[in-house]
Amino acid sequence: MVSLCLTPLPPSTPPTHPRKLFESSSSLSLNSYHSIAGGALKPIVVNGNPPTFVSAPGRRIVAVGDLHGDLDKARCALEMAGLLSSDGQDLWTGGETVLVQLGDVLDRGEDEIAILSLLRSLDIQAKAKGGAVFQVNGNHETMNVEGDFRYVESGAFHECIDFLEYLDECRSDWEEAFVSWIGVSERCKEDRKMSQNYWGPLNLVKRQKGVIARSMLLRPGGLLACELAQHAVILKVNDWVFCHGGLLPHHVAYGIERMNREVSHWMRGLSEGENSPQVPFIATRGYDSVVWNRLYSSDISDLEDYQIKQIHAILEETLQAVGAKAMVVGHTPQTVGVNCKYDSSIWRIDVGMSSGVLNSRPEVLEIRDNMARVVRSRRDTYSQLQIVDYTNNQSK
Repeated sequence: MVSLCLTPLPPSTPPTHPRKLFESSSSLSLNSYHSIAGGALKPIVVNGNPPTFVSAPGRRIVAVGDLHGDLDKARCALEMAGLLSSDGQDLWTGGETVLVQLGDVLDRGEDEIAILSLLRSLDIQAKAKGGAVFQVNGNHETMNVEGDFRYVESGAFHECIDFLEYLDECRSDWEEAFVSWIGVSERCKEDRKMSQNYWGPLNLVKRQKGVIARSMLLRPGGLLACELAQHAVILKVNDWVFCHGGLLPHHVAYGIERMNREVSHWMRGLSEGENSPQVPFIATRGYDSVVWNRLYSSDISDLEDYQIKQIHAILEETLQAVGAKAMVVGHTPQTVGVNCKYDSSIWRIDVGMSSGVLNSRPEVLEIRDNMARVVRSRRDTYSQLQIVDYTNNQSK
């Protein structure tokens, strides 16, 4: 087991708010949390490789759902949460906050590598402030590593071409190219669109070149696959467990850290032994795998009472086995926005914000002192927020 200690700067104590719907400016309601004087927070401690168990005492936790290649919506969600500067400089403003992004950055949009680059850049900045950024791989990450490109937009193929060319300019220095890509990707995209011949008769050839570039980056052992391999499929932060689809009792029995390690090794093109499966089935394939499971995300209005009780029992068994208070999942777009069910034991935070999905307004989940609330924009300008506090005795 690997243990990493992240030392924070002097901290803050979260304010308390009445349990009601209220409106406030993002700068006041969110960023003020980091400016209130208080005692020094203990360091963030990370166990597992990739990260599996995280102790982040006293931290505000923000969870963001599926982004699907939409850089504009990703930035809006992060700005709304008080984590990203609004001046276009992509600076971390979250102080000691812990950000968890629940996967499906890939597919359905054209700025996938740019979003991954932004999150990595923010992680570097956050650690210097006593915070951290974690990512969880979703089913679209595992699909792409398997070579399943069904949901890839043409612009995303071209981003792969541009990125490989930029990597060559950086003399194959992956770290330099990947972290700085967020700063050059939009320029590359504009240059590409200005090309008169870009959408000409050679478009098919360009697409084939894009498929090759994507395959090179995302095949097991590829540079981008190895980057994704640094992320877990299941992450436990304090008393909360985060995964893309949903965790089940047999997943916990199999071993959370074991699953994370096997998926990571597969993405790196490694194998733990002759009997190890080439693709970690329990985590990445099948309707009840960690990244595909929708058991907790289905609309309970379509279920009978006995089915609701069964699902609730499975969820409680899972949480007890993993030692968690609640689970946070993405994967299944929630047309009603971020919501919780089963006595607030499950939080569903995929709102389909990407223009390639539902093009809905961004929403994020904020956790303070083990209490969760939803932060959403009041208008498209994102200058005003609605914040909804939830109690633990919400609806089933």
